[in-house]
Amino acid sequence: MIVEAEPLSRLRQRTSEKWRAYPDDVLPLFVAEMDYPLAPPIAAALHAAVDRSDTGYIGPDDRTQRAFADFARDRWGWSVDPAQTRTTADVGVVIVEALRMLIEPGDRVVITPPVYPPFFDFIQEAGGVVEEVPLLDGGTDGRGWALDLAGLEQAFASGAKAFLLCNPHNPLGLVHPREELEAVAALAAHHGVSVVSDEVHAPLTHSDATFTPFLTVSDEARRVGVAAHAASKAWNLAGLKCALFVTGSAEQAERIHALPIEVEVRTSQFGRIATEAAYRDSREWLDGALTAIETNRALLSVLLTDRLPRARYREPLASYLAWIDLRELGWGDDPAARILEEARVAVNPGTDFGPQGAGFVRLNLACSPEVLTEAVDRIAELARG
Repeated sequence: MIVEAEPLSRLRQRTSEKWRAYPDDVLPLFVAEMDYPLAPPIAAALHAAVDRSDTGYIGPDDRTQRAFADFARDRWGWSVDPAQTRTTADVGVVIVEALRMLIEPGDRVVITPPVYPPFFDFIQEAGGVVEEVPLLDGGTDGRGWALDLAGLEQAFASGAKAFLLCNPHNPLGLVHPREELEAVAALAAHHGVSVVSDEVHAPLTHSDATFTPFLTVSDEARRVGVAAHAASKAWNLAGLKCALFVTGSAEQAERIHALPIEVEVRTSQFGRIATEAAYRDSREWLDGALTAIETNRALLSVLLTDRLPRARYREPLASYLAWIDLRELGWGDDPAARILEEARVAVNPGTDFGPQGAGFVRLNLACSPEVLTEAVDRIAELARG
């Protein structure tokens, strides 16, 4: 099974950011939204909710958490206790509220750029101060990137109080090896550092990689860690607003359940219904979407080699986001601006992900092969000048 992207004529009827931010002559390959149709079980669950006018406040019901626990067990061999989880609006809220309960105002929080741009803002919103420990370019996994464990140890030893981990790592599609996560947990436990692990891209791990949930690697990880999960990226549900705090120890579970009730009731009723249907009934659809993404991942390699050979690109091991090095084209720190203006393709500026992203762009692969090909052709034509 392969999930096919919808035609542009239908996609342009959507009212989400991806299809309203730019005029119709722009191919939008920026924001993390897929061009695939909604998984049928999710659509059916939402239609059924509308038919029964089930549009009120969320009530006491743990079916969403139990569906996630079943998915985590079956996909990753992870035994999650639904009682040690809690829902809220989105992963950003999980991160901010987790940090608020784990740090004091002014505490330093480590991130590893190039990394998801809102991380910088989440830390400030939680009252923390950003400390950067950039990823190493030249890791042992053959894909060229790795956590800087020595840099993390130095930051932890010098007084940082938390680490905001991106696992898998956006924008690189890097799946952190278990041994590196074990090392992070040991360092964090030794130095009294809390770890918040953003794992929203975990269900999008590709067939040639293995995702390791941070909370599974050791007792130390369970003691220091809180994980953020959601169906939003893997099943294209960002607008429905549901995410989960996930913990692996009684102490951390007690902390998340001590958060104000308003943190939980901001969960959308439709989001909770859709999330349950995703984790429980839409696994076949996810596999089909991953097949399409992996096909485009390989297609992009061919297209860039043939038509834009000065670009540098390592195929991601997770997500549908490609991190492309365009520095050899001489288009400056922000090639995305020129690509938008002259090629009419919208991609994310690499500088949004930290100074390490100068000269890079992030491109969304979750589209049709035809759209991906057209986008590369437009950029290649611009490069030929």
